[in-house]
Amino acid sequence: MSQDRFLFATALVKRAGAFAHEYFLRLDTLNIESKGHQDMVSEADRDTEVLVRDAIAQAFPDDGIIGEEHGAKEGSSEYTWIIDPIDGTANFVAGIPQWCVIIACVKNDEKHIGVIYDPCADELFAAQKGKGATLNGKSMSASNSASISDGSIGLGFSARSQKQRVIKAVEMLLDEGGIFFRNASGGLMLAYAASGRLIGYIEDHMHPWDCMAGLLLVEEAGGICQPIDVQDAVMNGCKVVTGGPKVFDKIKALTDKAYV
Repeated sequence: MSQDRFLFATALVKRAGAFAHEYFLRLDTLNIESKGHQDMVSEADRDTEVLVRDAIAQAFPDDGIIGEEHGAKEGSSEYTWIIDPIDGTANFVAGIPQWCVIIACVKNDEKHIGVIYDPCADELFAAQKGKGATLNGKSMSASNSASISDGSIGLGFSARSQKQRVIKAVEMLLDEGGIFFRNASGGLMLAYAASGRLIGYIEDHMHPWDCMAGLLLVEEAGGICQPIDVQDAVMNGCKVVTGGPKVFDKIKALTDKAYV
């Protein structure tokens, strides 16, 4: 059954990505609302989530579903799906091709499946617990860098972030000879950390639909993530600190001082 869900998830995330991309190609016709600073929603977000929810409900009717736009559906099985229909909506509505569709599945409060699809680049990042991580079907690995100065660290922040924490993290990173990367899609940056493009990713708080898939990607690609309580994170979000195996401790030491 687990393999069935993984194959289902990889097919569904590409289908949803293609669907959202059709909206992206006709941005001038979109209805867009603002939910606050850096927090927008469009009909593309809502319609894409409905597509994903309906597909899951049809294929696995007993599974729970949590999505960014349409709330939670209780399930009776051991599986819960966590969906972000478009991560990087601010990019999406501005016509910037840096956004993705995220689908995760948690089994008995453990990260079980994580798939992230970037339709603009046609890149599918996928992982299943205990079975490694792939990029477009080929095995991928987290960065082998041993120094913060040897590569870029993805930096996420949002309206929930405390400004001083972000400033402190940037200052400490620069003081150590590092550099930060930000593209306004936490999901994509986590995928980039899993594929070795970034040496790590940090954010003081992420919603579960933004990070659950990416955390599994990083772990299955041989990277390290600061431990989280999955059950609590599914309900309330969590701090996210990840890195390649040789540099994680240095990244964590930085965030331990910055995110206080």
